[in-house]
Order: sequence, then C-alpha cells, then structure tokens
Amino acid sequence: MRNRIADFNTSLKEKTPEEVLSYFLTEFKGEIAFANSFGAEDQVILDMIYQVKKMDKDIVKIFTLDTGRLFNETYETMQYSNARYQISIDVYFPDQKEVEKMVNEKGINLFYEHVENRKMCCGIRKVDSIKRALTGKKAWITGLRREQTDNRNEIELVEWDEKFGLIKINPLIDWTEKEIWEYIRKNKVPYHALHDKGYPSIGCAPCTRAILPGEKGRDGRWWWENEGSQECGLHVK
Repeated sequence: MRNRIADFNTSLKEKTPEEVLSYFLTEFKGEIAFANSFGAEDQVILDMIYQVKKMDKDIVKIFTLDTGRLFNETYETMQYSNARYQISIDVYFPDQKEVEKMVNEKGINLFYEHVENRKMCCGIRKVDSIKRALTGKKAWITGLRREQTDNRNEIELVEWDEKFGLIKINPLIDWTEKEIWEYIRKNKVPYHALHDKGYPSIGCAPCTRAILPGEKGRDGRWWWENEGSQECGLHVK
C-alpha cells in the first residue's frame, strides 16, 4: 500500500480537492475514514464529500473525537452539521479509566505544568481514541494545509502515516485561508462560531485561545509552551 504513495501524488497533483476526494472514496470504499474536528477546513471537506455524493456510511466513516474538554460551540457545530447533511457523525470518547487515573494523579489541568503532561493528556484524550476510530481502515482524510504552520509546509497531498499504519489524504494541502473562507461563504457551509471571535484553530477549550495581532493560525494552541510544534500527536511524522 505504501508503495503507491508516489503514484498517487503524481497522478492527482493537478486534481481539485473534490476530484481527489471522489477518487479515494471510490478507491477505498468502506475502508476510508474522515476525522472531523469541526474547524473551517474540516467543514469544507465535509461539504465536499456531500457534494460528490459519497457520504454514505458504507463508503466513508465520518467521525470526531470528544475529549471531554471541548467548547460548547463545537457541539453546536456538530449538531448543526448532522442536521444539515442528514448524517450522524460517529463520536469517540477517551477511555474512562485512563482519564480518571490521569486526572486523579496529575490534576484536572495538568497540561499547564509542563509539556510532558500536555502530551500525556493529548495521548489519552485524542491519540488513543483515534487509533480505535481508524481500526480496520486503509486510509484517512484530514484537513491539513501547508499554510497552517511551518512544520506542516512539507506535507504531501498523499502520505504514508507511519504512526497509524495507513494512507493519509490531505485534499486541501495547497489551499489558502482565503480559499477556505471563499468556499464556506459560496456554499453556505456551517462553521464554528469561534472563528468569528479570533480563533482560526480550535481544539480543547483550556488549550485554545484567540490569537493576538501578528500571531499565526495555530499560535492560540498550547500558547504557554515556549517550544514545540503545536501538535497534539495526531499529525507527527
């Protein structure tokens, strides 16, 4: 499977995101998943899947990770999206016993103390959950864009995800933020209310804030850390 990555990137290089999605939803019918965290990029992809008429659960598994620390606006976006597209997005929760053990030993807001605690929290609440969500799949779709952060500027349209052992598809890889919002407005895509309040990137409530003037899109994530790649562990090469 991983030997086909170069061929995919060559043959699909000039294709639109919709064409890329349509190709892989056909190629991996029933064996592909889309992880939606309800940010602008993910909502664009959700709408594109709807537009190419391949939203059936027999074709693609659409899921989200509920860490237990999300913004209320995230749940509102989920509910609105389910109604708009007439679907039921699968929700994965972290292991109850693991969360209880972590919080009882480290404290409810352990992530503010040091990076190791934060990575532990992300690992239990997100990484472990997505491993379950992707079990049995051969490919997954993400909303990654090169423009988002410096450490994402080398990612490819199609990659082999060593961490999870499957193909990762990034159909919006070359899109700009302007293109994202042009699509949202043109197609009346439901989007997260916090985007209108200075939150270009949205994760867990205690780990996300609005960005300040001059900051980049993901600078509002884990802003108290002086070093690191501003990643939770889902997208680390």
